Amino acid sequence: MAEHAHAKTDPVRFETHPDRYKHWELSFQGAVAKLVMNVKEDQGMRPGYPLKLNSYDLGVDIELADALMRIRFEHPECKALEFASSKDRIFCSGANIYMLGSSTHAFKVNFCKFTNETRLYLEDMSQNSGVQSLCALNGTASGGGYELAIACDEIVLQDDGGSAVSLPECPLLGVLPGTGGLTRLADKRMIRRDLADAFSTLAEGVRGKRAVEWGLADEAPSKPQFEATIKRRLDAIVARSTRKSFTPMKLGPLECKRSDNGSEYKFVSLELDRNTRIAKVTIRAPDVAQPKTAAELAKVGDQAWCVRAFRELDDALLDLRFNEPLIGTVALYAEGDQSQVLAVDAMLDSQKDDGLVNEVRHFIKRVLKRVDLTAKSFFAVLPPGTAFAGTLYELALAADRIYMKDSADEKVSIATSPMNAGLFPMGNGLSRLQTRFLKDPSLVARALEQGKMTTPEALKAGLVTFAPDDIDWDDEVRIAFEERASYSPDAMTGMEASLRFGGPETMETKIFARLSAWQNWIFQRPNAVGPKGALKVYGTGEKAGFDTTRV
Repeated sequence: MAEHAHAKTDPVRFETHPDRYKHWELSFQGAVAKLVMNVKEDQGMRPGYPLKLNSYDLGVDIELADALMRIRFEHPECKALEFASSKDRIFCSGANIYMLGSSTHAFKVNFCKFTNETRLYLEDMSQNSGVQSLCALNGTASGGGYELAIACDEIVLQDDGGSAVSLPECPLLGVLPGTGGLTRLADKRMIRRDLADAFSTLAEGVRGKRAVEWGLADEAPSKPQFEATIKRRLDAIVARSTRKSFTPMKLGPLECKRSDNGSEYKFVSLELDRNTRIAKVTIRAPDVAQPKTAAELAKVGDQAWCVRAFRELDDALLDLRFNEPLIGTVALYAEGDQSQVLAVDAMLDSQKDDGLVNEVRHFIKRVLKRVDLTAKSFFAVLPPGTAFAGTLYELALAADRIYMKDSADEKVSIATSPMNAGLFPMGNGLSRLQTRFLKDPSLVARALEQGKMTTPEALKAGLVTFAPDDIDWDDEVRIAFEERASYSPDAMTGMEASLRFGGPETMETKIFARLSAWQNWIFQRPNAVGPKGALKVYGTGEKAGFDTTRV
């Protein structure tokens, strides 16, 4: 079945709720949240693979992503998170191999990307929400199961002679640990290179005291001491938590109206033109006054523009990734009153010390990063009436190009705000303005000081790419999109990913710039997915056949 046909008949949806979870049990006891993995074997996202041994597919990770967001927004009392398994002697065996082996190449790559983003959001919760996590391994954690563990702050591995941690992808499947495993071993847990090398080629994994000695786990108590060790560590996590109390915000349904030609949300529209392989995403500024204080934000709840609009944008971006593989170029538009956007920014800035506002800002940061990491070409288009200002201008800065009309009849403007000063950093740790002006950092301060700018001013400041006049506007924009659509999608994906992350390298950029690129390539190689490839013959008893040429 063609990829596009698969996307149309089996669309992936990312909205869920704890009441509908199939694979996770979320509970709260005092200041501790607990996520228990209990994957239902017969409840995969599509037929053809049983989810044995707590292996997971995208559906399992969609629930995990939802749970993390609800912990952050709906449970301010939570100061620690414990991961556990309900199954005896197994924590998680990782991504389901048969699911991967039967999936399209595009799905495999996007699956790995989504799981990485989810685990980075877990780490962000530790760094920016004061909620650290502990992984309680009362059984074996292999592949993606161990990758979930090393995304946590602490790992306790039961020393019972059988429980082990492993990353068996290289020796068993001919692929890489796809959720940042190798990068986190080196950059996060800072394990010695030789030990990490041995561990990553040891299919059976490492147990007990050796796992602690190598840095793969933090403690390995005996089975009788396991629960007491978990409690001691969770109590310590709660005691040192920096989480601020706030009024919880319940996250309701998005109520999207979908058709074959796109999706319509309250503040976001997604229009699809499959003939030209172009999508149009329009985000609308608020049309009524928005909360001016954190207390008002809590009262308005998830209908506040700063929450609702970016939840909708997040859903639209994931829809494009998984359900529209043939869409290659996305036109970004923003409509409405810029002053309304800047008023929201003023609230987010003045109330920055509030716990709920903190969560909102870090969620917006996450959604903007989702643009950075989406393998589509993004062109921001700024005609008269554009609302690209402050937080919304950050969306334009995330685009690969910005086209701003230089109209003689109608003034077109953009505006910067404190939100452009580093409150939504990219994966490289820099703001998008800092990344844009690596050569001359003084231009960042100048752009922030100028605030509102007309087209000629924005062009001079380096804040837009092209500024066609009234005569050339329609043709120049049209030709730009047509030209982009005519290029090789592979070349554009590689080019964009290489250009979007200038400046310093971080664990996050390594995961996406190195891991994703290598995995993308490996997922197409015969050694992994050919007739005798390790990923294809896994579980059949047949030995993989490798082309032994080093490339």
